[in-house]
Amino acid sequence: MATTAPSTEVLSLKLVAIGNSFGVRLARPLLTRYGIEHAVLAEQRPDGILLRGAHQTKATLDQTFTEMAAAQENWSDLDAASADGLDKLVW
Repeated sequence: MATTAPSTEVLSLKLVAIGNSFGVRLARPLLTRYGIEHAVLAEQRPDGILLRGAHQTKATLDQTFTEMAAAQENWSDLDAASADGLDKLVW
């Protein structure tokens, strides 16, 4: 049985015949949510196909820092790395 992350939502979509091919219909709110307008990239992975907008922009550093702060992740387990002695090695 496949496991999914808590924030993952699985959608069941029906295949639609389009000529000699098949497609899936995605609801407009779903496309809007992910900023998909005219095209998608389909990434073939061992566990399935990942679709994403073809024109996604990269987040700025400010956006990244804001999202990291909002996530309030606990990185205290990395404090032990400061005692590994690397700062005393000659580079």
